[in-house]
Amino acid sequence: MTHSHRRPPQPGSLGRRGFLSLAALATVPVGAFGYHRATASASQPSPVNATVAPVQPSPSPSATPAPFASASGALGGAVPFVPGKALFGAYLGFDGMSYKEALELRNSQLGRKHRIVHVFYGWGDQLPDSIPYLPKQAYPLISWRGPKYKEIVGGKSDELIARAARRLRELGRPLLLRWGWEMNGSWYDWGGAKNGRDPDGYVECFRRLHRIFGEEGADNVAWVWSPNWNSSPLEAWNRAEKYYPGDDYVDWVGVSGYNLHDEAPATLFDGIYHQWSPRKPIMITETGATDKGGSTKSDWIADFAKYVDERPAIGAVAWFDTDTHYSYPEKWRVDTDAASLAAYKAMATSPRFSG
Repeated sequence: MTHSHRRPPQPGSLGRRGFLSLAALATVPVGAFGYHRATASASQPSPVNATVAPVQPSPSPSATPAPFASASGALGGAVPFVPGKALFGAYLGFDGMSYKEALELRNSQLGRKHRIVHVFYGWGDQLPDSIPYLPKQAYPLISWRGPKYKEIVGGKSDELIARAARRLRELGRPLLLRWGWEMNGSWYDWGGAKNGRDPDGYVECFRRLHRIFGEEGADNVAWVWSPNWNSSPLEAWNRAEKYYPGDDYVDWVGVSGYNLHDEAPATLFDGIYHQWSPRKPIMITETGATDKGGSTKSDWIADFAKYVDERPAIGAVAWFDTDTHYSYPEKWRVDTDAASLAAYKAMATSPRFSG
């Protein structure tokens, strides 16, 4: 989501630099932790689906590209792709609840544990070397904000990057790292639109991080490259593929897409899926459903589950499950009504999501 979708810090609350590691989550409300998501002014209008690409007919599952036909090497890196299975998890942000409490609530409601726990950090934040309350079999999905490209390409941030690599190495468990997500949008400092329309600069930054992490021995990191489902501005220089660092630098291809304007899952995700599923496993890194009245929210969740069933290259899903979202009246929590929670539970406990 864009910065305009996050609630700004409230008077007297801790800013993102007040949360230096997830150890604080035992006492800090999850809603406050969500400030890692973004800190820019909410006055800048940048909805995720601001620039809506023309809707094309979705091909039938049998017409989709053969998954991994052009792939080489092990799929998924440190977090391996498992054929026929999808890892299930979420970003959790509930007002007045710690992350531990939020996880316990969802585990109880769903009758299962999350395999992905999604957390957010700012560029200058200290990345975690331990994560309390992480389920034993779960993978952290760490979304790490970036700066302007000039802060990286000249080597100015090399020690910051190396320090981050060492801390994540010390976690001692496989993890997913999503640096500089939604770079094809106009809303983040690390997007091409705010860096002289220079996608090559993003590629150089991504590769530099990857190289330094390798030098520091952080081989427990699986690299997630994660554009937005559509580009803003919708211009040739800003197409998602312009930002792709290359197969040697990416373990998972992620994508953000939300049902803000009645988009079907295929509308949101098929563009990325068709382009990269022959080479890489696909991760839905952010998604959620809005309530348009009646059963629209539960119906969309059920449609999404069917969509994943029909796309074998999708190996992971991280829902955006929160009620701390700013600027829209919609509550992104999945338990806003009984039918939506039931649809979400049916998806989460299905064989497809047993990864």
